Amino acid sequence: MQTPAIILTIAGSDPSGGAGIQADIKTISALGGYAAAAITAVTVQNTRGVTAVDYLPAPLVAAQTEAVLDDLHPAAVKIGMTGRADIIRDLASCLRKHPNTPVVLDPVMLSSSGHPLMESDAVEALCSDLFPHCRLVTPNLHEAAFLLGSPLHTPQEMEQAAAELYGRYGCAFLLKGGHLEGDRMTDILFDGQIHRFSSPRIDTGNLHGTGCTLSSAIATLLGQGHTLPEAVCLGKAYMDKAIEAAREWRIGSGYGPLCHFPPAFKSE
Repeated sequence: MQTPAIILTIAGSDPSGGAGIQADIKTISALGGYAAAAITAVTVQNTRGVTAVDYLPAPLVAAQTEAVLDDLHPAAVKIGMTGRADIIRDLASCLRKHPNTPVVLDPVMLSSSGHPLMESDAVEALCSDLFPHCRLVTPNLHEAAFLLGSPLHTPQEMEQAAAELYGRYGCAFLLKGGHLEGDRMTDILFDGQIHRFSSPRIDTGNLHGTGCTLSSAIATLLGQGHTLPEAVCLGKAYMDKAIEAAREWRIGSGYGPLCHFPPAFKSE
């Protein structure tokens, strides 16, 4: 049997299993990768929301990361919740030693409702220290608007924003349009040129962990040798299958999780 692509996820833990490290590991495994994990934070959350976050010491986060990078030599890295400037700077130092490993960053700066999840110094460190090491950054609409200082209301504005962010930070950006109104969802990738990805909106409340799932899927597919546009296209297709398969699930009393092992999905 061929050795699977090793994917390192660096993120927080979600005890309900729908988001964070737990969602990442399921996604990587579902797509045929081997998941390694470095924990940045322990959260207290369920389908109804997050009630507490305890970040690990930055040296411990870096030590976990170095242990995997130095021994397992992952084919790609996904980064989720980082939270603090010291954690971000230490992670950047780790990644600096591995410049050829593609990094996908889900910035986790703002909640889906637009509530800040990082202090201002952490946001500055994210932009100045971590973005330069990334192959792709995947902000939601609120996060992209926050980075640019102006709201985004249309796919056309998203295209302009993605190009501006690419020019500003020198890495590809995937702007996720799930917060826009309409019966279709359009995501915009800019990697030097515009790529549009549109799919029908699935009517369900089970959407906990979609950002984690998509970024992990893209990282896995990059690690398996796909181009960035291919990885985004296939990653979105996988996520749509995971949402559809869990549409009628009743797990928890809030926003439920996805089905990370949907039937009949192939990434080829």
